[in-house]
Amino acid sequence: MAEARRAPGIGARPWIMLLTATVGFAVNFWAWALLSPLGPRFQDELRLSSFEQALLVAVPVVVGSVGRIPIGALTDRFGGRVMFPAVSAATVVPVLYLGLWGQSSLASLLIGGFFLGVGGTAFAVGVPFTSAWFPPERRGMATGVFGMGMGGTAISALTTVDMIDAWGEAAPFLVTAGLLVVYAAVAAAVLREAPGRTPPSGSPWAGMAATARLSVTWQAAALYAVSFGGYVAFSVYLPTYLKTAYGLQQADAADRMAGFVLLAVVMRPIGGWLSDRVGAVRVLVVTFAVVTVAAAVQAFTPSLAPVGTIAFLSLAAALGAGSGATFALVAQLVPGGKVGSVTGMVGAAGGLGGFVPPLLMGSIYGANGSYALGLVLLAIVAAATGVFTATVVQRAVAARRSPEKAGAR
Repeated sequence: MAEARRAPGIGARPWIMLLTATVGFAVNFWAWALLSPLGPRFQDELRLSSFEQALLVAVPVVVGSVGRIPIGALTDRFGGRVMFPAVSAATVVPVLYLGLWGQSSLASLLIGGFFLGVGGTAFAVGVPFTSAWFPPERRGMATGVFGMGMGGTAISALTTVDMIDAWGEAAPFLVTAGLLVVYAAVAAAVLREAPGRTPPSGSPWAGMAATARLSVTWQAAALYAVSFGGYVAFSVYLPTYLKTAYGLQQADAADRMAGFVLLAVVMRPIGGWLSDRVGAVRVLVVTFAVVTVAAAVQAFTPSLAPVGTIAFLSLAAALGAGSGATFALVAQLVPGGKVGSVTGMVGAAGGLGGFVPPLLMGSIYGANGSYALGLVLLAIVAAATGVFTATVVQRAVAARRSPEKAGAR
């Protein structure tokens, strides 16, 4: 009860830390996603094959996803005050390289794209940093708000090509590099660690090994691979799907993709907020049920207005809320000194979970001339994940709460 009475009295500083971290996440994700909107342009200019174009777009995604594992461990050790400016400053280098020198060949683009992946690791810095500033009953909301920074990918998608058309091929890279420099300076001046933070003893690598032995790490990784992985997959592949399945023009398909991304971004903090109030497991079970039904409906390729549109908006809302609920679960169940390491591994699972489905959907369409099988597979995976959440994850949550209740008595 005392803890509940203190919650409304959260001061201004935690909100300042949360806002600053969220802006940094968005700017770094903006940089991380710079190559994706330019894939078709590079394919034409450099005469890339479809595989080479896919590889170019995939390299930053894979590096940024896998890189979250060590960055999360380093955040546990050194804190977000050090790691946010460090990651932002490090991302400036590949952004400038790509903007000024790195667009002349596939090899130079791949080199730049590899190091551009550093920007994608910012997620593993922000979750432990922001959750430490809030009491347990507010952490779902806090990590959900921070997760809205994933909207930086939408900013990149909507502005990159227009900047190049208006100001030249270096423009979006120079703008983003400038924002990263400004943010790194602001973060160094503004960010502070939460009171009472105690860095874990031992090396970060030993901490990573200990994290890998936690069952909650792999449970949350499975949930995030489906929820956030599904969001990433659709945000990348939806324009192609709409163009192929419904014959939409590229601009119309891109606008609809932006709407999908926006709804998912808005629903992420709502998923975290609901998790604080009714429990993350309940939210996750409902969201995976919605994904199951919406994917099954869309497998029949219904008319886009209104059934298809409702199905895709339902997918966006459920995947966004599920992503927020997953990290509400992490923030509530994981010991404070290991949140960064767990976030790194779970975040890597989410990023990699979004890498496979577009390749699978493309292969299925190439073999069958239809996306139906891919959407049926999504429905099956979502249903299985919902059952897993309601059983295995629910038991883990109950086991965690039992000692807490015993201690309270």
